[in-house]
Amino acid sequence: MKTVLIVDDDLAIRKTVADTLGYEGYEVLDAGTGAEGLALAERHNPDAILLDVKMPGMDGFEVLQRLNAASVGAPVIVISGHGNIETAVAAVRQGAYDFMEKPLDRARLLVTLANCLAHHEAVADRRLLQTQVGRKNTIVGGSRAIQGVRAFIEKVAPSDATVLITGENGTGKELVVGAIHRASGRRERPLVEVNCAAIPRDLVESELFGHEKGSFTGADKQRIGRFEQADGGTLFLDEIGDMGEEAQAKVLKAVEESRFQRVGGAETRKVDVRIIAATNRDLSSPHSGFRQDLFYRLNVLALHLPPLREREGDVALLLDWYMADLAAKLKVRPRRFAPETVAILQDYAWPGNVRELRNLVERLLILAPEDVVRPADLPLLPGAPHERQEGSSLLSSNDFQDFKTRSETAFLQLKLKENHYNVSRTADVLGMQRSNLYKKITKYGLRTQPGD
Repeated sequence: MKTVLIVDDDLAIRKTVADTLGYEGYEVLDAGTGAEGLALAERHNPDAILLDVKMPGMDGFEVLQRLNAASVGAPVIVISGHGNIETAVAAVRQGAYDFMEKPLDRARLLVTLANCLAHHEAVADRRLLQTQVGRKNTIVGGSRAIQGVRAFIEKVAPSDATVLITGENGTGKELVVGAIHRASGRRERPLVEVNCAAIPRDLVESELFGHEKGSFTGADKQRIGRFEQADGGTLFLDEIGDMGEEAQAKVLKAVEESRFQRVGGAETRKVDVRIIAATNRDLSSPHSGFRQDLFYRLNVLALHLPPLREREGDVALLLDWYMADLAAKLKVRPRRFAPETVAILQDYAWPGNVRELRNLVERLLILAPEDVVRPADLPLLPGAPHERQEGSSLLSSNDFQDFKTRSETAFLQLKLKENHYNVSRTADVLGMQRSNLYKKITKYGLRTQPGD
């Protein structure tokens, strides 16, 4: 239900408008003075405000100014019995959505109010989308390695030279490509991505260059390829190291000459495309299976993205960043990371890099039982130098019995948590007697409820 605040010193008008809006399903608040209306607006944050201009004391224009100063986001429709063009223009210039003259026409009031609310929601949605897109495209980190990446993007983006980005999976190649495109003169034209590893080798040419109808079995209509789709913009060839040799030859020609033919076509087509390629393989080796002439053509501007384990200090920043970002998307309260938890994660090697970190944060946001994420909340991290249980390392055990005790404690505590501390269910999952599990709970002092 939408809430509308009416601010007018005329009681009869307030009652008439309130009855009209109430009948249409609106919740109505009303105020007889500007000061009272301002207080109600700040307290209740209505969805829209109907504001009279001529009122004793604080008039409508002063109320409008104070609403803007207080960052009250509700759209305002100004109403007046002394309406003229100058009044309407002045109201709109101060931020009012529209102007209506008394006596208010019921039909026009309802239409204007509905349009006002729809417009305000559309603007809010657009701002939210812009914020989310901005966050999504942000390169987070303060390490020297990431500072070098930002400097590279700033320097090469204005040119049209081909770029080759290398690095392990999950290091953020797509993020860098997007940043280069947005900072280039091609930002208003398309950024087209092709995952070369995901396309069957016999269809790569059709995907890149398109095909004519009837050019091969299944080609029942003409297809426009990615090169043409990206004309004037940027073409991102991801995982280019997985491209077959025949397709590599045609890509080399297209990159060198900016021209190609569709599969089954005779016409040579010319395009203006900037190429950015990415791979997690070493294409410089003659044994890589990748054409060296194409490698040299792509490797005009080269950028190697560092793995997360080499980005000193960035793990803590990324943890907080993704926690805030994902909490906003999932509409839940963000968690905090205990210092000992951060220490464990900073020492972890992150084989999946930033992508693995993001997935871990999302899991913890959903599953962690408390507002503070503690070491016991972490999943088993392969190769982590610290173990989850109290942040201690199993490898620091004094002898085999100590190692056995620590590992059994960590394992049982994890299974209890996964089964929501239901002892009977945990025993069934483990295939052990419930009485035996109770003995181990007592022996190791395991928690049997969240936060215990």
